[in-house]
Amino acid sequence: MNDLDERLTKLAARLAGAGESPPAPCPDPIGLAAIRTWTQAIGDTTPEYLDPVAGVAPPAMIQVWSMPGQGVVHGRGAADELLRLLDEEGYTGIVATDCEQSYDRPLRHGEHLSSASRFAGIAGPKRTALGEGYFVTWYQTWYDETGERVGEMLFRVLKFRPRPPAPPTGQVPHPATSRDTEFFWAGTAAGELRIQRCAGCGALRHPPGPMCPRCHSTERGYTVASGRGSVHSHVVHHHPPVPGRTPPYVVALVDLDEGVRMVGNVVGCPPEEVTVGLPVRAVFERVDDDLVLAQWTPVDALEPEPAAEEPVPPDALAIELTPTFVIAAALATRDFMPVHHDPAAARAQGGKDVFLNILTTMGLVQRYVTGLLPGAAIAGISIRLGAPAYAGDTLTLTGRRTGEHTVEVRGAVSLGDHVTATVRLAEGNR
Repeated sequence: MNDLDERLTKLAARLAGAGESPPAPCPDPIGLAAIRTWTQAIGDTTPEYLDPVAGVAPPAMIQVWSMPGQGVVHGRGAADELLRLLDEEGYTGIVATDCEQSYDRPLRHGEHLSSASRFAGIAGPKRTALGEGYFVTWYQTWYDETGERVGEMLFRVLKFRPRPPAPPTGQVPHPATSRDTEFFWAGTAAGELRIQRCAGCGALRHPPGPMCPRCHSTERGYTVASGRGSVHSHVVHHHPPVPGRTPPYVVALVDLDEGVRMVGNVVGCPPEEVTVGLPVRAVFERVDDDLVLAQWTPVDALEPEPAAEEPVPPDALAIELTPTFVIAAALATRDFMPVHHDPAAARAQGGKDVFLNILTTMGLVQRYVTGLLPGAAIAGISIRLGAPAYAGDTLTLTGRRTGEHTVEVRGAVSLGDHVTATVRLAEGNR
């Protein structure tokens, strides 16, 4: 056991032995304005939440009432001292991984809750996709003004040492464009192979230029080529390295059926199968949002079959994770962690953009279940997070009832499963 592990073990034992902290009042009473902001951000249209007569608060908001807010350091969390030690030792990254909430009864508008916490444990160090880290777990309990317990939560985070940024792998260099060549690149973006044509004599030429070498006219247009031709000559490139390309690969000079020659990579077959005279056809490779390259493939190469899409159940809920949605939902849940609002902070922790916070995911699971089973009363939600749900992605929630009082929910993004959840329904639900 190294020095840090020894210090963490002793501190964890002391925190666990301290038991539950004295309940402290939440910053504000349960209020209609906060509920309205939350329901609008999450997209939950359950009418009872905004009905001043019914006066019921969304169950999944229970943690929101005790969130300290921007710039407030309350320092009374059961794990705060241990989390600070991990920060000091370089484990500055943090992501929530698990949350299990139980709701003892519905909460009402105007109630002023108190919350207490107790430390549960630490596990690690563990090697994870984000880097080496420790899983830290604690419990939080909420009480009403009479001291009656109204809810409890198990919360687990991963405190990790962010990996250093990976060295850039390089991107395919972008060609310089000009008035003479912009028509060509506009063509590749549209899936067309365009050849410059002299407006004076009709001669075709490639590469494009400002003046016809035959009649010297500066008037020009273009024609769309068939995209068919044959290999005139080729090389197999091994070295030096080219950004965005993995050697060996073939670069060929192709005789187009229209009578001009064009350079491009040959794809869709091993390099040793490329020969002079090989019939080829044009294909288009999208490099990024701004560049599409014309490449070549043997005419008899099979077209790639489109990936079969999984059928989407009719009760699926698809949510477009725009940056506005991600940020607005984080603010509505009073979560001011920079990784949910600031792209630079998210990238510094190893993410590619801002991503959903766990309180938002909890709210979306609740929204899905109450939409699937209108009028259902929720007794508890347990979630485990997987792939991050980044801004720009789509979160699709699906679920099924697995028992009289349980619903299993899955939320998927392009990277895989973002959340798996079990929702417990209160007695009396049908």
